[in-house]
Amino acid sequence: MELLCLEQEATVRAQRDPALLCDERVLQSLLTVEERFLPQCCYFSSVQEDIKPFMRRVVATWMLEVCEEEKCEEEVFTLAINYLDRFLAMVPTRKSCLQLLGAVCMFLASKLKQSRPLTAEKLCVYTDNSITSHELMEWELLVLGTLRWNMAAVTPHDFIDHILRKLPLPQDKVALVRKHTQTFIALCATDFNFAMYPPSMIATGSIGAAVCGLQLHHANADLQNGALSEILAKVTNTEVECLKSCQEQIEQLLASSLRGGRQRQQQGGAAAAHDATKTVDPQSLSSTPTDVRDVDI
Repeated sequence: MELLCLEQEATVRAQRDPALLCDERVLQSLLTVEERFLPQCCYFSSVQEDIKPFMRRVVATWMLEVCEEEKCEEEVFTLAINYLDRFLAMVPTRKSCLQLLGAVCMFLASKLKQSRPLTAEKLCVYTDNSITSHELMEWELLVLGTLRWNMAAVTPHDFIDHILRKLPLPQDKVALVRKHTQTFIALCATDFNFAMYPPSMIATGSIGAAVCGLQLHHANADLQNGALSEILAKVTNTEVECLKSCQEQIEQLLASSLRGGRQRQQQGGAAAAHDATKTVDPQSLSSTPTDVRDVDI
């Protein structure tokens, strides 16, 4: 007799610990150490001669597509981008090695954040086998050594729940705001202009943009007349004007990306128009997308 297990394997995530979210020391610790994991400089003007900003955008977009295809945790992509920027801020790199570096960064980030990390063989396939597993392993050691094994970097995702719990939002809207916020954070990670911003500011600006995009601040008296910006700035010890500037840049980046997406749809003809007019959930009708795939990055 053969005993076969036909159950599908599923990833089981630990629930958020309310004790950690309620403890102000956790948030303060994140705010204290977050700048240690920022790139040391604007590396395009001082370190990198062969790599240009548009190349970084191309490889970041590819990394995002791989993470989405593999259904990675949201933190994997932003953590991998953090590794990429920190490495490029220290080591002059040839443009022919940029995709290899991106693959290595995803490899490392998935080991830290995934229950089932990305495999070297699968990452090689995503590069059309332009790299080998041996190269991936060699560069893994190079990246680890360069970053001095400081891999548990603080990312904007670490701040989302700490900030959301302090906002007077309807409970039935919190999950939607979180989803919109994650979309904004991923969008920011593809743009080098946000690489030097503290993760707390990106998280705060993204939440502000999500709440405004969903127009929840109009329906809540506690968030009107600039109160939203003041609350968000107080939570993360950010100046209100800096927060507003960051939020405006995020909204401009989204608007630019959506314009590019609409132009592609128009060029696509009737098929794209048909897809754009499909019925959607009324809850998702807003000026911001809930999924990164809705954005032209």
